[in-house]
Amino acid sequence: MALRLEQKQTIVAEVGAEARKAHSAVLADFRGLTVVDMTELRVKARREGVYLRVVRNSLARRAVAGTEFECLNDALEGPTLLALSLDEPGSAARLMRACVDEYEALEVKALAIGGTLLAASEIDRVANLPTRPEALGLLMGVMLAPISKLARTLNEVPAKLVRTLAAVGEAKETSTGGVAEALAEPPQVVGEG
Repeated sequence: MALRLEQKQTIVAEVGAEARKAHSAVLADFRGLTVVDMTELRVKARREGVYLRVVRNSLARRAVAGTEFECLNDALEGPTLLALSLDEPGSAARLMRACVDEYEALEVKALAIGGTLLAASEIDRVANLPTRPEALGLLMGVMLAPISKLARTLNEVPAKLVRTLAAVGEAKETSTGGVAEALAEPPQVVGEG
């Protein structure tokens, strides 16, 4: 179906606006997917915070021009499904990795993150990027590590003092314990009997 100029301009503007907000992009070949499969894929994408759009290659080139996803131009061949991660860098890759297993007809063509074009084989690497809460947890762990180590080191000084005093006390008890026991026993008189 032929698109009018206004429709093409609307598509380019919409995809371009989403590409400017996106963290990463995945291109996939969707030949062989049914309408039901595509509908399920779109529902999953909305849930995951992924912008999903079937777009003509010429329109996709215009839409990503001037964005960090301009590197995808060489991979724009054949039918193209464009997935943009809006919330987290790895969300589109996680979605596509899961859907490639579910829909055998879906094939990842290329990925882009940070202005770098990646091969389709790199999908696991991008999909394994931490989510925002995971990344914040890792960051907080790294930030707290020096403080925790300092607190443990400072706590070790009084703990070592207490252990030393306890050892000295035990040593004194042991050394004076024999004298105290000898004094506690009544003296034995030799020769009584």
